[in-house]
Amino acid sequence: MPYVVTEPCIGVKDKSCQTVCPVDCIYDAGDMVVINPDECIDCGLCEPECPVNAIFVDTDVPPNWKSFIERNADEGRKLASG
Repeated sequence: MPYVVTEPCIGVKDKSCQTVCPVDCIYDAGDMVVINPDECIDCGLCEPECPVNAIFVDTDVPPNWKSFIERNADEGRKLASG
């Protein structure tokens, strides 16, 4: 169950989550950061670092932000591949 960055990150991009990620699976996607689900090891270190509470386990993403699961996957994979 990978982690997902959601709407509260848009425009904030604090990037504290990137600093603590041991596998560097969090990428700058322009207006926010995203997590590549293929690289996420589900360690959970990023979640408490987010100052706007934008990070959730994919199964716990609030219903109104479910589209961010696909956005993280699509953009995260694209950015990881260069």
